[in-house]
Amino acid sequence: MKLSENALVVLKSRYLQKNKDGEIVETPEELISRVASFIAQADKNYQASKKDIEKTQESFEYVMSELKFLPNTPTLVNAGRPLGQLSACFVLPVDDSMESIFDAVKSTALIHKSGGGTGFSFSRLRPKNDIVSSTMGVSSGPISFMKVFDCATEAIKQGGVRRGANMGILRVDHPDILDFIHCKESENAINNFNISIAITDRFLDALENDDEYELINPRNGEIVSRLKASFVWDEIAHGAHKNGEPGIVFIDRINKYHPLSEDVGKIEATNPCGEQPLLPYESCNLGSINLGKFVKDKKIDYDELANVTKIAVHFLDNVIDMNKYPISQIEENTKKNRKIGLGVMGFADLLIDLGIPYDSEDAVALAKEVMGFIQKTSKDASSELAKVRGNFPNYDYSVYAKEKIPMRNATTTTIAPTGSISMIADASSGIEPIFALAYYKQVLDGKRLPYTYERLFNALKEEGIYSDSLAEKIIENRGSLKGIDAIPEHIKNVFVTAMDIDYKAHIDIQAAFQEFTDNAVSKTINMVNSATVSDVKNAYNYAYKKGLKGITIYRDGSREVQVLVTPKKEKQNKNGFVRPLTLEGFTDKIKTSRGTLYVTVNTVDNKPIEVFANIGKSGGDISALSEAIGRLISIALQNGVDVKNIINTLISITGAQPIWSNGKLIKSVPDGIAQILRDHFQKVSDDKQVKSGKITGEECPECGSPLEIVEGCAVCRNCGYSRCG
Repeated sequence: MKLSENALVVLKSRYLQKNKDGEIVETPEELISRVASFIAQADKNYQASKKDIEKTQESFEYVMSELKFLPNTPTLVNAGRPLGQLSACFVLPVDDSMESIFDAVKSTALIHKSGGGTGFSFSRLRPKNDIVSSTMGVSSGPISFMKVFDCATEAIKQGGVRRGANMGILRVDHPDILDFIHCKESENAINNFNISIAITDRFLDALENDDEYELINPRNGEIVSRLKASFVWDEIAHGAHKNGEPGIVFIDRINKYHPLSEDVGKIEATNPCGEQPLLPYESCNLGSINLGKFVKDKKIDYDELANVTKIAVHFLDNVIDMNKYPISQIEENTKKNRKIGLGVMGFADLLIDLGIPYDSEDAVALAKEVMGFIQKTSKDASSELAKVRGNFPNYDYSVYAKEKIPMRNATTTTIAPTGSISMIADASSGIEPIFALAYYKQVLDGKRLPYTYERLFNALKEEGIYSDSLAEKIIENRGSLKGIDAIPEHIKNVFVTAMDIDYKAHIDIQAAFQEFTDNAVSKTINMVNSATVSDVKNAYNYAYKKGLKGITIYRDGSREVQVLVTPKKEKQNKNGFVRPLTLEGFTDKIKTSRGTLYVTVNTVDNKPIEVFANIGKSGGDISALSEAIGRLISIALQNGVDVKNIINTLISITGAQPIWSNGKLIKSVPDGIAQILRDHFQKVSDDKQVKSGKITGEECPECGSPLEIVEGCAVCRNCGYSRCG
C-alpha cells in the first residue's frame, strides 16, 4: 500500500490492532486482509463456492489497498475482531415514558461502547411543566433528559477508538422549541450532542405567509399555544450565527423522498452528522469512494469508477450480514430494509486534477455527473444482487415494488463525513473544498514545519516558485492564496479554500450531490465572520429552494466569543500564593520509557495548584528532572498561568523512546505529565476556540496540530483526532 506519513500516523493511533501492552501487532496490509477476508465470508450465505469467495476477497482487498474505496471506521476497526460491530449510524426511539427513556440510554451506552454514533428525536416527550398523572407531579421536559444522555455518553469510551457522538432533534412545533434552540448557547453544555430543528412544511407555509403556527403537546395532540414563524426562524438563525447550532432538517421532505411507505414507519431523526435519516432502531453502514483516484489523462475513468462502485455495493451489503448488532431490535430492522450508504471523498482533489474551480458552474455540473453515475451504478449493482440474494424484506412497501425493479437495498447512497478515512486515503474530506492549503504541522521532535497541500506543492514546483517562505506566507494568510501576488491567477482560481467560497456556492455543490443521493449529504456551509443573521436566513431559504434535506452553517470565528474567560486573578499578598495546610488531590500512575511515573496533583476549588512528579530512585538524574518539572508547573499555576498553556507547552515533547501506556502513546516524561493534566482539567469542550480557516486557532489536544472545521466537526488532519467521533 502507498500510504502517506499522515495515513500511517492515523492507522497506528486508531486502527491497527494492539496487544495488551499497547504495542501494534498489525500492518496496514494485514488490516486490509483482515477486513476483506471477514466481509467476503457473507457470500457463503448465498451458496458461493470457495473459489468465488476468494475472488470476492481479492476484489475487496483491491479497492481498499488501492485506496479507491474505504468503509466506515467501525468496519475497519472491528471486522474480524471480537467486538464485531461494523455500523457507524444508529437511530433510537425515545417515547414519552421513563421506561422508554432509560431503555434508550442503555441502548446508547451499548452502541457507543461498540463504536457507533446515535441519533434521537425528543419530539415525543411531553413539554416541561406538563402534568405527570402517575405521580401528580410535572414533567422536566426533553432538554433535561438530553442531559442524561449527554452524561452517559461522557462516561463511555467508544470502542476504544473514539468518544460517542449524538444528534438531538426536536420538531419545530414542540412547545419547548425555544428552550431547545438556546440549549447550547453556553459552549460548556450538552457537549456530546449536535442539535437540529425538524422543520415542517406547515411551519414553512406560516413563514412564507408571515403567519403564526401551532405548538402541539405530543402527550395528547392538543394545541397549547402559537408562535410567529418569523420569530422562531430568527431565533434559529441567531443561534447558528452565534456558534453554529442548531442545524435544521427539513423533516417532511426527508419523509417524502424516503423510498419506504409510512406503513413501515416515519423518519424522525438522523445520525450525529445529519446525513443519514433512519427509522427507529435502524442502523446503516457507510463507505466512500475516493474520487481523486479516477482521473486518467485529465478525464474521469468511468469504467473503473463503475467497477469500484459495484464492488463497494457488494461489500456494504455483506457488512449487513457479518455485523454483530448491539441490540436485537436493531438487527431486525436493519435487515428488513438493508440500507447502505455509499458516498464519496476527494471531490476537491478531483476538481483540482481536472482544473475546475470549486465555486463554478462546471463544478456543479461535474458533481451531478459523477454522483448521478454512482447513483445509477449502485442501483444497478443492488438490483443484480437482488436477483441472486433476494429483495430486502420490506420491498413490498417500497417505490421499487411499484416499478417492479428488483432491489437488494432500500437505499444505496449517502454522502457521509470522511474525517479519518480521508486521511488514510490522503484525500480531501467528503465533498468539502480544501480547508487550508498550508499550515504548520507538528513533527515528532516537537518542532513545527510548514506543510503544503501536495497538489499545490506540485503546481508551485512546476511554476518554479515554491519555497518554505512562500508556504509560510500562505499560512499567515490563513491557508488561502487570495491576495498573494507571487502566485499566478490560474493557480489561485483552482486552488480555493472553504473560506474563499461564497455560501451559495457551498450550497450549490451540496444540492448537486443531494439530487442524486438517496439519503442526505454531510457538508458544512462556511460563512465569513462578517456574515449577518440575515445571511444565515438567506442561506436557509436558498438551501430549501435548492432541494437540500438539511443544512449546517458555520460562521468563521463565531465560537471565539464564547471562549471560557479565565477568571481574573485574586489579589495576592506580597509573598504570592499562600498554601493552605491541607489540600485535596489525586495521584495518577503511567508507564514511560524511563520507568513508572507517579504524578500527584493538588487542587483548590477543583483547579490544579501544585504538581509533584516522581520517577525512578531518589538521587537519579531523571528523578531530579521530573521533580523540577513538577516544581516549575506549581510555580506557574500559583502565579496565574492557565493550566491549558502548561498542557500545550509540554504535550507531544518527544523523548528517545515513546511507549504505550493504557492505550495512550507517552512520548516522554513531560508529555506524560501534560496528558494527565489534560485528562483531568482540559475537557475537549473547554477549549472551543475553533476558528474555521484560522491556522493559528485551536490546537489538537492529542498532537498539537491545528484543528479544522469540516463536515460539521473539528478534526485534526495530522493525527486523525475528531471531536465528533
